[in-house]
Amino acid sequence: MSELFLHITAIVYLLTTVIYSTYLFSRKDRFLSAAQWVFTAGFFFHTATVAARWIGAGRTPAASLHESLTFFSWITVALYLLILVKYRQRVLGAFVSPFALLLLITASFLPREIVPLAPALASYWLPVHVTLAFMGNAFFALAFFLGVMYIIQERYLKSRKLRGLYFILPSLEMLDELNYKCLQYGFPLLTLAIITGAIWSEYALGSYWLWRPRQIWSLITWFLYAALLHGRLTSGWRGRKAAMFSGAAFLILIGSFFAINLLSGGAHGLAK
Repeated sequence: MSELFLHITAIVYLLTTVIYSTYLFSRKDRFLSAAQWVFTAGFFFHTATVAARWIGAGRTPAASLHESLTFFSWITVALYLLILVKYRQRVLGAFVSPFALLLLITASFLPREIVPLAPALASYWLPVHVTLAFMGNAFFALAFFLGVMYIIQERYLKSRKLRGLYFILPSLEMLDELNYKCLQYGFPLLTLAIITGAIWSEYALGSYWLWRPRQIWSLITWFLYAALLHGRLTSGWRGRKAAMFSGAAFLILIGSFFAINLLSGGAHGLAK
């Protein structure tokens, strides 16, 4: 059942991406409204995908790369929809939609069998740690998209050729503010994910820290985002510099995520 819902979700997200692309070229609000409604419908199918996998596996669906990508994209879309309720920045969906679609397409080509967890890893720390980690990553993904939008908008302003996306992207001030808020939410979540991961490691393997690749790269990512937030708070890092730094940090995060999962066969770092 989860595979059927996954295919439906991918198709709906593909349609959403096409409609968003049409809006970006035409700048007609009816396409933006249609894309938002279709995207929301896709999220419900996505939720059904995650729920069906969760029930079928009997655990948090994040024990394989297929499950992790599906879960990561679901949380990213969910947080985008929450931000949409407060800030009404619907055009952000034009960047979130293809990202979610890409993750689902990648997931669809990966092994889908349900991987049983080792008995030592089966604990309540699994859903806590995994959810915190992916929520943090999702906020960093949104910060990345907002940074890309900031750079695009800034280039239009510097060139003094006010055309195309300039008329539909938010102001530089709004983009920088939302980028900062996503970092403010993402960093504590990443911190809690590392802490709960260490506690889970102690519970499962008898040691808080084993210096395994996933733990090392999580720590590197933590230092990168800590440096970015410190720079914003103490050195006045704003605008383009913050957007570029958050973009580089996210590319390192996502690159290490794929590298570690592919090298470990998709299993969680504690299992290797």
